[in-house]
Amino acid sequence: MLRFRHLKAEAMEGKNANLEAAIDQLLNVEKQMRFAGDVVGTKKAVSDILQLCFEAKDWKSLNEQIVNLSKKRGQLKQAVTAMVQQAMQYIDEAPDLETRIELIKTLNSVSAGKIYVEIERARLIRRLAKIKEEQGLIAEAADLMQEVAVETFGAMAKTEKIAFILEQVRLCLDRQDYVRAQILSRKISPRVFEVDTSKEKKKPKEGDNVVEEPPADIPSLLELKRIYYELMIRYHFHNNDYLEICRCYKAIYEIPSIREDPSQWIPVLRKICWLLLKQLVTMEVIQWTSLWNLYKDEFENEKNMLGGSLGDKAAEDLRMRIIEHNILVVSKYYSRITLKRLAELLCLTIQEAEKHLSEMVVSKALVAKIDRPMGIVCFQVAKDSNEILNSWASNLEKLLDLVEKSCHQIHKETMVHKAALKV
Repeated sequence: MLRFRHLKAEAMEGKNANLEAAIDQLLNVEKQMRFAGDVVGTKKAVSDILQLCFEAKDWKSLNEQIVNLSKKRGQLKQAVTAMVQQAMQYIDEAPDLETRIELIKTLNSVSAGKIYVEIERARLIRRLAKIKEEQGLIAEAADLMQEVAVETFGAMAKTEKIAFILEQVRLCLDRQDYVRAQILSRKISPRVFEVDTSKEKKKPKEGDNVVEEPPADIPSLLELKRIYYELMIRYHFHNNDYLEICRCYKAIYEIPSIREDPSQWIPVLRKICWLLLKQLVTMEVIQWTSLWNLYKDEFENEKNMLGGSLGDKAAEDLRMRIIEHNILVVSKYYSRITLKRLAELLCLTIQEAEKHLSEMVVSKALVAKIDRPMGIVCFQVAKDSNEILNSWASNLEKLLDLVEKSCHQIHKETMVHKAALKV
């Protein structure tokens, strides 16, 4: 211990002149400790070498010594882990961005392929990706994050895993790579957010992997739930999947911290109401013109949607859903109807009504036939020969049953009448 302090003092006095000499002496000590299998001594020697370089502000020597020490024959895993963890503390102390990036890249190359420092490597890549994103290089940041599959890391905390995957999803959405964003989002099961966090953590059994505590900047599980569903809203908004968007908002609304704050749950509830109108659940025809005149101003004011404002596309989609709803309602109450009357109920022209009806028939959302010369729509389902014969047989059976009951009643009345005459 005194020798380490003596070498450090000499290096600080002579700066660069004695820095190399002090490092060489510490390297000899590290070699002896490493060959002797002394974990504590090796870690101490490695730590002092890095500390000398850092205090001398010789960042080039620091990077060189990190690479050099990691490549030593028979280097101990504990020493490499301690070295990487110590060097990560120097990243924020770097004088400029270029030096910081160089140190991160050095540590990344040293930790690559080593399972015992996989968590440190994931954190390094996340920091590097954040720097790339701040520089406007979204594609590079996304590619960096996708190199790491944290779902296989047994020692990483669950919240840190989820936060890392959510960051991957966010960067994919930012670069408009929606296919990869969907693939990554499926690594997170929504059921993971329903775990009761109030329960005490179980103590790990002997032989189990020790899970590391997440860093202080990792959000809580409920906060991660909110971030997850906000990202899913952005994804579903791209596909115009309004039902899924509504489900995501409903999941956000159920978060306790949201429900306790009126300033947070009221806007969420308003969006749910817009995405799932009550009128679309009832089997009644909705007059589009009156509905739009009533809610148009409120609809246009809803601009803070996570995937974008409710614009012209959403308004047109809402109108289409209303038309489809009305056609389904008409098909429930009418077996046959004229195209003119159908167009009046839908608030459309005859050509538009026929177009929307044809689209629903093609998409198999509805069964209908249009007699264009007569201008009549038939909503009855076509029956095959077996169904027709079965229907006839059933009707004949009912008819014969009624005839038999009628004959029985006639015979009964006749007998009663004859008995009354005899008396």
